[in-house]
Amino acid sequence: MKIGIAGTGRMGTAIALRLLDKGHEVTVWNRTRDKVATAADAGARVAASPAALAGANGAVISILTNEAAMQAVYTGADGLLSGDVTGKLFIEMSTVRGDEHRALAPKVEAKRALLIECPVSGTVQPARDGTLVGFAGGTLEAFAVAQPLLQQVCRRVELIGPMGAGANMKLAANLLITVFWQALAEACSLLHPVPIAPERLIDLLADSNIGAALLKARGAAVAAALAGKATRSAASFDIDFMRKDLREMLQEAEGQGASLPLAAQTLRCFDDASRTGNGKIDGTQYPAWWIAHARETAGA
Repeated sequence: MKIGIAGTGRMGTAIALRLLDKGHEVTVWNRTRDKVATAADAGARVAASPAALAGANGAVISILTNEAAMQAVYTGADGLLSGDVTGKLFIEMSTVRGDEHRALAPKVEAKRALLIECPVSGTVQPARDGTLVGFAGGTLEAFAVAQPLLQQVCRRVELIGPMGAGANMKLAANLLITVFWQALAEACSLLHPVPIAPERLIDLLADSNIGAALLKARGAAVAAALAGKATRSAASFDIDFMRKDLREMLQEAEGQGASLPLAAQTLRCFDDASRTGNGKIDGTQYPAWWIAHARETAGA
C-alpha cells in the first residue's frame, strides 16, 4: 500500500518504520522538518505538505500532539482535506477528546473520504514491533477498510463504538496509567525507611496481586531511577504528555457531569514536577523524583 504518516514524533516514526518493514511504500510529513529524518533514512519519502501527503497516498495515518495540531493539519489551507481526497482513508490516532473527532468526521465525509479514529495504547517499542492495542471508533464500513492496515501495527484492534468512543477508551486507559505512576511513587515512599534494594522492592510489587504488566515490563527502569542510576534518555511517555492527557480527561468528565478526583490530584502532582523542570522525565523516573520532592517539601 501507499501509506502517509502525518506527525513523525516518536510514535509516528515508530509506526512508519513498522510499515516500511511490512513492505509498504511510506511517505511522511511533519511540521518540524528534522523529525522526518529517521523515517527518511529508513526509506520513507518526505511530503512537502499535508495536502501533498494526502494526494500521494490511499491511506493516511495522523498521530498529532493535540486538537489544535489535528485541526490545522486536516483543515488548514494546505491541509490533508484541502485537495481531492475522494475515496481515501484517514486513520486518526491522536489522543484527544471524543468531541474533537466527532467534529472532524463531517469535514472528512464532506470530501467523500473515510475517517476512522484509532488512538492506541502502547509506547514506542510496541509501535515498532506492531504490538499496540487499538481503540477504533467510527462506522463499520470505515473500520472494515482500515482493519487490515491496523492489524499490522496492533496486536489487538477493536471497534469500540461510533466516532468518539475510541477517543474516550484511550483516555480511560491513560487515566489508569497516569494514576498508576503517582500511586507507585507513593507506595515506594512508604518503603523509604526500609533497607530493601530498589530492584527487590520493584520485583516484589510486580509479583503482588496488583502487579501491573507495565511494572513487569519497565520495573528495571523504575528500580534504576530509585537507586539514582537513571539516564536522561528520551522518554517514551513523559510527564508533560501525561499532563496534557489528564487535562483532556478532566474536560471530558466535566462535560459528562462526572468527577475524577484521582486524576485531578495526579495532575496537581505532575504540575509540580513540570514547574521544577522535570516535565520531560519518563514515567519510570517519576517515583524517584516524587519521593525526593516530597521529602524536600516536608523538610522545608
